[in-house]
Amino acid sequence: MTNLRSVRVLQATAGMLVLAAFWQVLSMTLPPFLFPPVPEIISRTVEILITGSLLIDVLLTAARIFAGLLGAFILGAIVALLIARSRNLENFITPVLNFFQGIPALSWVVFAIIWFHGTEFRVLFIMVMTTLPAFTFQILDAFRSMSKDLFEMTMSFRPSRWTLFKFLIVPTIVPGILTAWKVNLGNAARVVVVAELVGATGGVGYQLLRQQQLFDMAGAMAWTLQLVLFVLVVQQTINVIENWALRYRAVSERAM
Repeated sequence: MTNLRSVRVLQATAGMLVLAAFWQVLSMTLPPFLFPPVPEIISRTVEILITGSLLIDVLLTAARIFAGLLGAFILGAIVALLIARSRNLENFITPVLNFFQGIPALSWVVFAIIWFHGTEFRVLFIMVMTTLPAFTFQILDAFRSMSKDLFEMTMSFRPSRWTLFKFLIVPTIVPGILTAWKVNLGNAARVVVVAELVGATGGVGYQLLRQQQLFDMAGAMAWTLQLVLFVLVVQQTINVIENWALRYRAVSERAM
């Protein structure tokens, strides 16, 4: 398993190095305002991380992502529970969620600007509305993946509600929930930039808009990398939590 992980890391590193080398070649043949050199991009990226006033914008965007995902997760869990308990509610709510899922993020941005005044509430509303359907369906699918035979066998021991929740429901739904967080994290990162581009006075999206106005490609790449690094760090953190929470699984299964 360790060797497999090492191979994966080497392959991922090789892929990123090839991408960086290709970009560097383009920077040597095209104008630097279109393709700035890789060292300049790295320098600008590090500058953001070590400059307090700039790092605040990164942390602000991270806070908005977490707040939006947490709100959507809580609402999605409640809605999924209601749907699981009632077929009538499922027939009523599912079409609404499908309708919401088809609305582009930019449309939610326009709606939020028209409906609300506070910047933070606008961003929170956009984040929740764009990720709520996915969370609801993913949590519902995780709950319904529970084995009926295993459920009936467990109920034959007449467990308390807490015991049933702890030893059957949680192990069943945790993998799906963690996957939902990893999937929605990437979606939320893209949505929050759109929301900040048109409706915020701080954050990574706001800084990207400034770089566009200055026609500063190196700055735009540096701010984009902040968001990419944030997503990668959080996804790896979720992977660590997943490996710990699902440590009862066979090693070969977790290595897939």
